[in-house]
Amino acid sequence: MSAPKVVVVFGATGQQGGSVVKSILADPVASQQFKIRGITRDPSKPNAQALAAKGVECVTGDLNSKESLKEALKGAFAVFAVTNYWEKMSKDVEEEQGRNVADVSKELGIQHLIWSSLLNISDLTNGKFSGVYHFDSKANVEEYIRSIGVPATFFMPGFYMSNISLRPNPESEAHEYIFAMPFAPDTPIPLFDPGEDTGKFVKAILLNREGLLGKRVYATTAYYTPEEIVEDFKKLKPVSGKGAHFVELSPEKFTGALAKAGLPEKAQVELLENMQFLHDFGYYGKAGLEESHAILSEKPTTLREFLAKQPQYQALE
Repeated sequence: MSAPKVVVVFGATGQQGGSVVKSILADPVASQQFKIRGITRDPSKPNAQALAAKGVECVTGDLNSKESLKEALKGAFAVFAVTNYWEKMSKDVEEEQGRNVADVSKELGIQHLIWSSLLNISDLTNGKFSGVYHFDSKANVEEYIRSIGVPATFFMPGFYMSNISLRPNPESEAHEYIFAMPFAPDTPIPLFDPGEDTGKFVKAILLNREGLLGKRVYATTAYYTPEEIVEDFKKLKPVSGKGAHFVELSPEKFTGALAKAGLPEKAQVELLENMQFLHDFGYYGKAGLEESHAILSEKPTTLREFLAKQPQYQALE
């Protein structure tokens, strides 16, 4: 039997990367084929030490430094790369980090780069929504990866289920639960649980490399409309959820709530545009999900399963 191939996982203690590590380690086939090298900021931290105890090689790696990346990726077969736009809220920084990974992967002969990507919303909407920078930056890196010929697959995470929040209506005496967002009630939203399901998709991408090079994999459970989200909540919590409904927020109310939460104006506008393009253009440009689901060996998490685990709903009936 040949020696396991090294897979470098960025953000190994974070949501996406941590899920990849967990899925590979738990899979009898993938765990034999691949050895994980986890990139963390501090290998001495408890989370990293816990991974090391499971056989993960934990090392540091700086996305802003090609020299650091050369050391981190040396001898690897595959790389799962994820960046965090919100850390600096800079499109330029995220694009440079992504290009750094791409350039080093090319130089070292990495055989499979899995880039955590998103669509270019400026292009998709013909410039109508040009401020969704955390999508466009990842898409620009995807385009760069393709242009320099790195063997790659593009993992496209859906709309995080953690962004789905149902709360008692503060403007109603009955305090019935509402789901409030600035889009229409029939908007299709591809929901995704990154902590549970990133690994299911990335593991499948690794195990099906040849058929997926150059392709996008849409990582989502299904398209849900706001009305369907509310119905799932009512079925999960039939007593507390009685009267629950969707409220379409005005742009002003949505950005006002973000301002109260302390987000700067630039982020308020970006997140508003993020919600506004969904109805007419589609999170994935209205792409189907059949091919992406066909590679999975495990079912992705449903919204009802996700909501059932959330502590804020535990006491509800």
